[in-house]
Amino acid sequence: MLVEIDVQSGFCTGVVNAIRTTEEELAKEKTGYAPSLHVIGDIVHNSLEVARLEKKGLVTINHEQFAKLRDCRVLFRAHGEPPSSYEMAKANRIEVLDASCPVVLYLQQQIREAYEELKTGGGRVVIYGKKGHAEVEGLVGQTNGDALVIDNEDDIEQIDFTKRVILFSQTTKNLEKFQSIATIILQRGGDLVTVHDTICRKVSNRIPELRKFAGQHDVILFVSDEKSSNGKQLYAVCKEVNERSYFIRSIDDVRPEMLEGANSVGISGATSTPVWIMEELKNKL
Repeated sequence: MLVEIDVQSGFCTGVVNAIRTTEEELAKEKTGYAPSLHVIGDIVHNSLEVARLEKKGLVTINHEQFAKLRDCRVLFRAHGEPPSSYEMAKANRIEVLDASCPVVLYLQQQIREAYEELKTGGGRVVIYGKKGHAEVEGLVGQTNGDALVIDNEDDIEQIDFTKRVILFSQTTKNLEKFQSIATIILQRGGDLVTVHDTICRKVSNRIPELRKFAGQHDVILFVSDEKSSNGKQLYAVCKEVNERSYFIRSIDDVRPEMLEGANSVGISGATSTPVWIMEELKNKL
């Protein structure tokens, strides 16, 4: 049976940088020259990778715990953090290891500038994204909590189209869905609407190749964590092309009937899925 890993899968650049920074800092701890390293929230939306790094000494905390820390090191993950986290770190003498994705940092800057622009003439920043998502929380923080987050067409009704609207998107949202939402908002608001396409192309550009990959194999095993929004989107792409596509976390989720009669199996994953999990799956198959 042919077993092939999708060469386009694996960590995106932002996650690669965050993981590399973490491992380099944890290696310093073994020499006795560095204090413990904390990270706010899961460093990546993959529980197996989180567990691997926690075994090496990484301490995962939430924002409430972060507020109580003093004189220590905290890593800001690729998703980015709101301005309040930087202010708190400075006040509590916390050394920040900023692994925020450059794409996310640039988007934060764009939203901050748009918010300042709307202060004078009125209007609102609107963000197409998943409410409560770490990246979105950081984006909303650039507007002091004033930005409106929408996740579907029904949410558009919350927008006041009598004033200016500046639309952005969470970087990992589906490009086609964002374009559909943007079209409706432009139709409703006309000249009062400004649209910024801020989808990360590392995700959106994978879709055509993923469709091709899914069609080349009898079975697709898509490896991801349930927490990954990106993983759910890419899995849906596989399912559209190949009905025998299965969403799994690891080899433990693979059942014999999934592979019955298959001459070829394709393994793919989210931008938060480490290559080592996919390689382990391939070897065991």
